[in-house]
Amino acid sequence: MRDVSLETFIKKYYRSHFRLKKFEPGVTPVPVSGKVFDDRELLFGTQAVLDGWWTEGEFAEKFEKDFSMVVGARYVSLVNSGSSANLIAFSALTSTVFGERALKPGDEVITVATGFPTTVNPIIQNRCIPVFIDNDIATKNATIDGIKKALSKKTKAIMLAHTLGNPLPLDEILALVKEKRLWFIEDCCDALGSTYKGKHVGTFGDIATFSFYPAHQITMGEGGAVVAQKPLLHKAIRQFRDWGRDCWCDTGKDDTCHRRFKWQLGDLPMGYDHKYIYSQIGYNVKLTDMQVAIGLAQLGKLPGFIKKRKSNFGKLYTGLLKYSRFLTFSTAENGSDPCWFGFAIVVNKNAPFFKLDLVQYLESKKIGTRSLFAGNLLKHPAYKGRTDIRLSGALTNSDVLMENGFWIGVYPGISEEMIRYILRTFDMFMKQW
Repeated sequence: MRDVSLETFIKKYYRSHFRLKKFEPGVTPVPVSGKVFDDRELLFGTQAVLDGWWTEGEFAEKFEKDFSMVVGARYVSLVNSGSSANLIAFSALTSTVFGERALKPGDEVITVATGFPTTVNPIIQNRCIPVFIDNDIATKNATIDGIKKALSKKTKAIMLAHTLGNPLPLDEILALVKEKRLWFIEDCCDALGSTYKGKHVGTFGDIATFSFYPAHQITMGEGGAVVAQKPLLHKAIRQFRDWGRDCWCDTGKDDTCHRRFKWQLGDLPMGYDHKYIYSQIGYNVKLTDMQVAIGLAQLGKLPGFIKKRKSNFGKLYTGLLKYSRFLTFSTAENGSDPCWFGFAIVVNKNAPFFKLDLVQYLESKKIGTRSLFAGNLLKHPAYKGRTDIRLSGALTNSDVLMENGFWIGVYPGISEEMIRYILRTFDMFMKQW
């Protein structure tokens, strides 16, 4: 039942505590990312607290249903982060239910060096071999040529992210996946709302992952999702997400299979409670209904967020194109319509300045910047000297992106006034040269 007094109080609280401040150029920070919300998120979160349930409940059920409709995925499993989503997605493919196709230690998985570490880490954590390929300078994505060159008799899967929201060359990847009978995991953590030939990313791979960290297209504070189209994949995902148990009951539910005390698995006695039978070496990476409640309010704003991200990207691209002799900007993959996560810039070799000169200038003017995630992941201490990885070709572009690449924000909290200020700041910097 609607509580009008609670709604009224929260609206007043939001207006008094989160009033939008006037933008002052050079004083007010222009972040690369951030959450955009109103009293609805506060209301839903409060309602989830007050109902006293707290673990996954009615908000989670509603979100999974609505999210599946938005993305076009049949099954949605919520987790506590995008990194956990990647871990569960990859681990699910090690399930013995997939027979000879199940991923096993020593199997090779094609991925990229320039990206976020938790796209790669689940491969290593499951004792498979990540095969690193280079990224394209223009799209920032893996290329089909790079993927093909990385193939070997041990290749069993491809796990790649849509970099900064730019969809991968999906037609070519899917043709290769079908030909070679490979698993394909889409990391869509930066790409919610991006489409390829009119279809949402997250519906091309066997499994796809999303993140709801505040930097992303919608947020729950922390949170993520794993999506799939096939019931056997969904069952494996839920098992690894929920302690590794064989039971597939939702939180707070019993006897979904109508055989709770009629199973005999492993060496357990006949009739052992199915809720406590474990068929996988799993985890508990579920999230709370309070988080999902906030995410549900965010999901209703997604169309507007997508529109604003695309608009901000377009204005930055148009305003900075005159500096293309010194700077390289992101190019969308053919057939794609990205919901951009950020506006990437690579400083060309012929530029009379270095990346650090431009980055420090922008930061001094309160315009936030970020590196392109790990740059070349293999340059980091955690990956140096490892023998359980393989390189396919030189990582030349990965090094260029690490040394000369960065990105600035396009998130919906960046106003028209901020965009104009960013462009003026670039103009002032370029006048020095």
